[in-house]
Parts: sequence; structure tokens; C-alpha cells
Amino acid sequence: MMKFAHGGDIKGYAKSINCDVGEVIDLSSNINFIKPKIKTDFNKLDISFYPSYDDIYNDIAKLYKVKVHQMELFNGGSSAIFTLFDSLNLKHCTIYSPAYLEYKKASEIFNYKLYKINRFDNIYQKVKQNSLVVFVNPSTPDGRYYDLKKLFKIWEKANATVLVDESFLQFCGGKSVIKYLKSYKKLYILKSMTKIYSSAGIRVGTLLSNKKNIEKLRQNQPMWKLSQFDITYLQEALKDKKFIRKSLKVNDKCKTYLQNILKKSQLLKKIHKSDANFILVQLKSLTAAQLQEQLKPYKIMVRDCSNFDFLDDKFVRIAVKEKSKLKVLEKALKQILDKIVL
Repeated sequence: MMKFAHGGDIKGYAKSINCDVGEVIDLSSNINFIKPKIKTDFNKLDISFYPSYDDIYNDIAKLYKVKVHQMELFNGGSSAIFTLFDSLNLKHCTIYSPAYLEYKKASEIFNYKLYKINRFDNIYQKVKQNSLVVFVNPSTPDGRYYDLKKLFKIWEKANATVLVDESFLQFCGGKSVIKYLKSYKKLYILKSMTKIYSSAGIRVGTLLSNKKNIEKLRQNQPMWKLSQFDITYLQEALKDKKFIRKSLKVNDKCKTYLQNILKKSQLLKKIHKSDANFILVQLKSLTAAQLQEQLKPYKIMVRDCSNFDFLDDKFVRIAVKEKSKLKVLEKALKQILDKIVL
């Protein structure tokens, strides 16, 4: 597996097993399988003029209950991460790991000396003075939500610049650290509508911070960075007021169904508790790569997590999807187990 590879490469997978993309059951991607109602006909969308960002800034500020001067939009979450790393002019970065691999990649690209804290073993250890600290909450690939109160005290003592990634927060209903923006001047929060609004192809990421920090970030931003398609899709998605409640209700039911499937499977050694829309499991005898190979006849993709820090080749992430697809997984796991036993 490539160093920074991630899930969701449906086209590549379909090609490798010689099937149509529509036949693939993608349990590797943690994108919501429920989509908001979009009423706009994009074939009729007028794109003959340059986009204006006032309305989308106001809409997203309202969504997160912040002021427009406390936020900046980027062409996707990765763009937001890379821009922030480039702008901070710091020498050290501590990532609470395992974590989203773009943070590790950004650290290498922008020449930070990288430290990793294993949050499974020793989450409350000290961090280096005046460093950049990255915490993903809920975490990935295990989906755990953390109360960060005690960690903020550690970070404050170290005078750390803190980036909290809340890309999956809407799936668990946990409290945001937005309340810390007033008191912690070196805090940045990454928000993403991509996951919950099932819009990985719509490239919009949001960074929240105080006015001074946001003004600094804006200095080197291009005049136009979001397309009219991006803006219109998100504005339409936000108009579907019932979407979040309906989506979470269905996701919770399907997650429970997935958990029951996994609990019954003797292929697994451990199932990690998750507050998000995916579950990390540890395999008994098979490796992640071997399980992926065994799942090919069923056209099922799962995420090999061996390239995450502090995880080995026994770890797999499985995303919550509709019951019909999870039933295929259930059948596959049973038949794979039978082969091993025989």
C-alpha cells in the first residue's frame, strides 16, 4: 500500500476485478451513503460569470454558529491543511495518532520535525513547547470521540498552536471546541461538509479561528478558489432541513446492524468502539490484504489500515452503508470463515 493511500478508489478497484463501478460495494470510504435533496438543475446553472462568495460564507458561518471573520473557505480539506501548515512558520508538529494521513504528509512537505503520540497508549504525555499539535475528533480510522478538556490544559502549558479536525463530528453529536476560540488564541478548527453531505467531489473545506488568524490566512489566498458548482451544491444541501436528522437516524440503525455482523464473526479479534460512521476492527489470522483478496469475489472494498501509525497489517476499517450492502458483507464473512476452517 502506498504511504499516504486512502479508501474510496472505486474506479481503480472495479478495473482490477474487471467489473462495472456500479457493482462495487464500497465499505472503504467513510462518506455518508444518504444524500441531501438537491433541487437545482446543474445543466441550467449559469457559469458565465465569476462566482461571488458572500452568500456561501454567510450560510456556512450560520451552520457552525460563528462570524464570517472567524472562518475561511478552501478548495477542500486537504487544501486547508496544507495552507495552514505552510503559513504557521513552526518547526515541530505533534500528531495524535493514528490520524488522517494528510497531516503526516503536510508535515513532511513543509519540513516540520514530526512527533507522534499514540493516543491508544499514552494520550496525556507532554508536547513540545511552541509546536503545532493536531488532533482529529472523532478520530480516524477508529471513530472515537474524545473530551479534550484535559488535553487543552496540556497544550496551553506548552504554548502550542492547536488544530482540531472535526470532519466527522456531525455523525456523533459530540460537542465542538468552537467555544475555545475566544480563550485560546492559537486554535484552528477544521470543518468539512464532505462527509455528512455525501459530497467528496465538492471540494470545500473550512478553517475556523479568531479574526487575526483568519486575516493572516486570507492574505495569500487566490481571488477565486471555489467553483459555482461547489457553491450551489452546498447551498442547496443546506436547504434540506430534514436531512441531518433523517440521515443520522438511518446511519445509527445501519451502524447497529454492522456492529452485530462484526460481533458474530470469528474472523475478528477486536472491534473498536466508534462514535462515527465507520468501525475499526482487528483481524485474528488473516491480514488486511488477505481479507481484501477474499472479498474480491463479492466485489466488496474495505480499508486496509496498515499504513496508519501504530497499526499493523491486521487492522481494517469498515464504513457504515445501507443494509442491503452490509448483508452481502455478512454473507462474505461467513463464507470466508468456512473456507479457513475447512
